[in-house]
Order: sequence, then structure tokens, then C-alpha cells
Amino acid sequence: MKILVDAFGGDNAPIEIIKGAIDAVNEAQGFDVVLLGDETIVNEELKKYSFDKDRVFVEHAPEVITCEEEPTIAIKKKPNSSLCVAFKILKEDESATALVSAGSTGAVLVGATLKVGRIPGVSRPALCPMLPTLDGKNVLMLDVGANADCKANNLVDFALLGNEYAKIMLGVDSPRVALLSNGTEDKKGNALTHEVFPLLKEMKEINFVGNMEARDILSGKVDVVVTDGFSGNVAIKSIEGAAGMVMKMLKREIKVGLKAKIGALLLKKRLYKMRDMMDYERGGGAVFVGCKKLIIKAHGSSQAITIKNSVLQAVRIASSGVTEKLNQVFADKSLKEA
Repeated sequence: MKILVDAFGGDNAPIEIIKGAIDAVNEAQGFDVVLLGDETIVNEELKKYSFDKDRVFVEHAPEVITCEEEPTIAIKKKPNSSLCVAFKILKEDESATALVSAGSTGAVLVGATLKVGRIPGVSRPALCPMLPTLDGKNVLMLDVGANADCKANNLVDFALLGNEYAKIMLGVDSPRVALLSNGTEDKKGNALTHEVFPLLKEMKEINFVGNMEARDILSGKVDVVVTDGFSGNVAIKSIEGAAGMVMKMLKREIKVGLKAKIGALLLKKRLYKMRDMMDYERGGGAVFVGCKKLIIKAHGSSQAITIKNSVLQAVRIASSGVTEKLNQVFADKSLKEA
């Protein structure tokens, strides 16, 4: 099993990306890592680490796609970029199982769709992060930015994709699937959710539990939240902002007075635990579900720990056989629609 890692994608590339990949290799067995980027720079950085050299390879890719470039144009004009070389390997090499990148989200999504392709029957792939919940578990939400404008059939596919991934990633036999709306009542929502709601309710393949509000995303009440990419992106960025603000407020208040400092010292372990629970990136990246090969998009500001966990996440998901399962699910769906 080969896990491709875009060594030049992200704000902290290549140092943190390479470190995270090597940390993953040193922590677990059963896979190799292929680092894509300028081979001179990558090889020089690798000299810092001790690792099994039979498990780490470097694929030369001298060009870099930046976040400032228009994704579609960049994918076409930079065939020797780390991303484009990765997509070529994913498509042609059966042993190349997954790609991890912290680079341009747009370029990753466009390239994955155009170069690697969708699972037959999937109308649109979706970006799906795993978020922490109040009960110490996790929830999947899709889409969170790959498709700003969606149709009803897209959200139906997101529900099927999320349902199968939840079984694998969350270990839930019958995931609770909810539709993001502005109220829990059946009639709440906009034109899109009004169209989608009855379709999800009729689906025997999923355990649809109805509408849910954004404030309950992290409550632990559901396992999969289905939404369009625009609403999902706004929701997840609101969650990120709120979590960051809470931590900053705690730090600020702790510095005010001796009693606060003593209390913080006594609660130090609990505060660190809360911080780690709120940091969803520690679990890895967001999976771009619905592609023929596994694509994991890590946050652009990812440190080594996120890259390490994204690589291990890729190994775990790839080993589960979820892609083969999704091929069967959507083949069955196509037969029913025929």
C-alpha cells in the first residue's frame, strides 16, 4: 500500500509535511510513503530523520500549485506539480491507495475529480471532515466546501457516502443521518432542503432522523450531517472560529489575578484535554468522498501531527475496503433508478 504525500502543499511545507509523513512511518507498519516535490529539497530534509528507507520514496515534482492560483488553470498548466504528479500516479498505479495534501483545496478537489475520477454513479464527490462531539465521539459532515451549489440528487448521494464512511470511520452499524436546516421541524428549511427531506425519508439504505440545527452539530445526537457545500463551509468555519475564541478567552481570563492562575494550574490537564477535543485536525484531514481513490485534504496550516494522523487515517480507511463497498452501493442505486 502506497500513501502519496504532497510534500509541497500547505503553509508549513515541506518541513512539517515531511516530518509528519516520517512520524507516521515510524509509528505504524503495513504501508509505504511516497513524498512528491522537488527531490533535492525533499532528500535534504529527509537527512534529519531516522526511518526505514525501504518504505519511503521520493517522486520528483518541481512545480508547486499555490492557493492564489485559479485551480482549473493551474491543474492544466502545471503537469509537473506535486499535485498533478500525484494524481497521475493514483490513476495509473494500483498500489497507490491514497493521497494526503495540505495544499490548495480548490486544486485538490478539481484535480481529484478531473484526473482521478468519481465512483460510477456518484453525482458529485464531497468534502467530509470528522468533527469531535460533546460525548467524546465524532460526527461526519458533508459537504463542507467542494460544491457550493447543489441539487437534491447531490445531497442524496452525500447521505449514502456519509453513511458508509460512518460505518468505517466511526464504527457505527446504523449511523444516524440528519439534514442541516434552520429548524428541526419537517417543514423547516429552504427550497433545497424541502426537496431533499422527503427523498432522504424514503431511503431504506440510511437511518434518517430528520432535520437538525447547526447548534447541534457537535452534540453527539447524530453521526452524519448532510448539507450543501456553501452551508457546510459556513458552519464548519463558524465552529472553528467559536472554538478558537473560547480558547483565547480562557487564556486571557487565566492571566487575570492570582486565584485564576492557581485555578488554571489545578485544571491544567483538563484544559489541555478540552483543547485537544476541540481540535478536530488532530484526527487527520477531511476525506474527499466519492472519488475512485482515497483523497484526504488536510488544513492548509497543518503541523506535523495533523499530517501524521492524516497518513494513518488514510491507511485505516483504505484497509477497510470502503471504496469497494461504495462502488457496490452506487451500482445498486443505479440499478434501482434504471
